[in-house]
Amino acid sequence: MVSTKVPVSIIIPIRNEAANLPRCLASVRWADEVFVVDSQSTDESCAIAERAGAQVVQFHFNGTWPKKKNWALEHLPFRHEWVLILDADEVLPPSTEGELRALLARDGDGLAGFWINRRFMFMGQWLKHAYYPNWNLRLLKHRLGRYERLVQGPTASGDNEVHEHIIVRGETGRLACEMDHYAFPSIDVFIEKHNRYSNWEARLEVEGWFAAGDQTLQSGRVRLRRSLKRFARHLPFRPTLRFFYVYLWQGGFLDGRAGYIFARLHATYEFLAVAKAIELRAQATRARATAERPARVTT
Repeated sequence: MVSTKVPVSIIIPIRNEAANLPRCLASVRWADEVFVVDSQSTDESCAIAERAGAQVVQFHFNGTWPKKKNWALEHLPFRHEWVLILDADEVLPPSTEGELRALLARDGDGLAGFWINRRFMFMGQWLKHAYYPNWNLRLLKHRLGRYERLVQGPTASGDNEVHEHIIVRGETGRLACEMDHYAFPSIDVFIEKHNRYSNWEARLEVEGWFAAGDQTLQSGRVRLRRSLKRFARHLPFRPTLRFFYVYLWQGGFLDGRAGYIFARLHATYEFLAVAKAIELRAQATRARATAERPARVTT
């Protein structure tokens, strides 16, 4: 019997995503193969995935590299050449099925990957200006792409790629469909996530790895955003500048109260990254001083 499913493999990285996973999995029922890559969840996530027909694979993080998505791209036994990466808090619209079915029937029109736009949901509404548009390369021929590595040391930010981008060998295009991103169902979740993300940002600043891979990013918009971020590292009052960037430059003020709160929270995130980078440098200075101190001679 010929399958009527779309010939694409889905990767969904998770850890304790029982609240989000049913909605995410329901949006990709049409996919021929779904892998849920778990990090030892303690809730019902794995059972939910298996009931939906997904294959559950366990990932064990070593603390530095590789992280979960790159590991999945490298090790999973995909049935299909095309892979779509989807976070558990993301939801694809019904139109995705038809668009991908037609696109993959043409083998992606000779392209190696595709970007998809995300709509951030925050405080019960879609932010139409702050953090929009937000393009991510998520559909690719799995042998042709991997996530960039921007830091070397441990970050205590989690085992999943967050701000890294996929680099593919080949030209890329854009999908017409847009996914909904329910990353921050509450202020509490925003703060918890960005407390971890700021660890990564601080490590990145101290190591100075922002230049790595910039020229190979296939999106001019992403290259520009990273260049602005790298330039801002040398400016004073970075938390204030981050607020103005989200609230004024991106038009967050047009999103009402939610846009204002979103911008203020990102200013707090920037402050945490600044403070943690100062802390890392101070720790490194003390460690060097201790290492260079002459050993005490005892008689």
